[in-house]
Amino acid sequence: MVDADQTFVIVGGGLAGAKAAETLRAEGFRGRVILISDERDHPYERPPLSKGYLLGAADRDSALVHEAAWYAAHDIELHLGQTVDALDTAGRTVRLGDDGTLVHYDKLLLATGAEPRRLDVPGTGLAGVHHLRRFAHAERLKGVLAALGRDNGHLLIAGAGWIGLEVAAAGRHYGAEVTVVEPAPTPLHGVLGPELGNVFAELHREHGVRFQFGAKLTEIVGQDGLVLAARTEDGEEHPAHAVLAAIGAAPRTALAEAAGLELAPREQGGGIAVDASLRTSDPHVFAAGDVAAFPHPLFGVRLRVEHWANALNGGPAAARAMLGQEVVHDRVPYFFSDQYDLGMEYSGWAPPGAYDQVVIRGDAGKREFIAFWMKDGRVLAGMNVNVWDVTPAIQDLIRGGATVDPDALSDPRVPLDALVP
Repeated sequence: MVDADQTFVIVGGGLAGAKAAETLRAEGFRGRVILISDERDHPYERPPLSKGYLLGAADRDSALVHEAAWYAAHDIELHLGQTVDALDTAGRTVRLGDDGTLVHYDKLLLATGAEPRRLDVPGTGLAGVHHLRRFAHAERLKGVLAALGRDNGHLLIAGAGWIGLEVAAAGRHYGAEVTVVEPAPTPLHGVLGPELGNVFAELHREHGVRFQFGAKLTEIVGQDGLVLAARTEDGEEHPAHAVLAAIGAAPRTALAEAAGLELAPREQGGGIAVDASLRTSDPHVFAAGDVAAFPHPLFGVRLRVEHWANALNGGPAAARAMLGQEVVHDRVPYFFSDQYDLGMEYSGWAPPGAYDQVVIRGDAGKREFIAFWMKDGRVLAGMNVNVWDVTPAIQDLIRGGATVDPDALSDPRVPLDALVP
């Protein structure tokens, strides 16, 4: 067991950091655990920000990873609203940004997450331009959507990814007019490819959302600090009283980069490069969650995964590795989304170009189906839409790596479990 006089520091107060702290105590670590977060809220899960909390269906406390009293009860030294502005790997210290205090560590976990990418167009400084990453963003956006609904106002969303579509659904829930501008030809193009994106486009169109595909935002027009419209590169002007930038997230690597830790190439998602045990190029420093780029043995590539399940599982994996346990972080990537009456779960990794076939089981027109992305007869990814309790079988197919008959895969009469090697 690790000696009680050791200090483990966690930088980042999201799900990965909080679950890492929980795991250290669950595994019997008796030393100091210091968790530093630049947010003033206790660690929370982010999916509710664009789902239940934004819709008004869930309260703030329901998103917390642990009740506030849990940290003191488990002797976790929690520093909220505190930044870390420097990391000295030689001296094994982090420097707090407010007063320059140096905090020594024996092992360090970087769980700094990601931040929304900013629009690089005129007008982004207007008060009506929003991002969604933190509780404060969601609180503000919820009020904006309610006001737009009352006043028949217009929300323009730049980006048709998961956040963009979930906020579009929330906007329509409140009664706002919603337009989505997306450079790709379909929503979610980088994840689902062209074959499945139209399922989501039609879903949103049925609920009154307008799309402009193949277009980029070029300017946000305003007056007296308020948003009035948004222009696209084709010269079209869209009415807008609020704009959401939903064009992805960038890993928060500045601290690691300044300390000389190895970073992953941009084509591999960027982020802090770690090995299979989530250890960085420094043997005393680990990384987990959105910021970590790890080699995935199933797909043979380095991945940076920005979803809830990666933080949920990656934080504990890093904690066990910090304790000297043998760890291989090889979970099948998983995420979920809720939009109107559509619920979905996605497992695996199959961006456009990685697969050669998409197989559908069920009725895509009725939005009750499972889609499988395949390469050379192997299942790389699966998405179940309004079909439940199949995720374990889908992940077993992915992890099994065997060739599967596409006809049997598409036949609902053949149990998925029967296809798992």
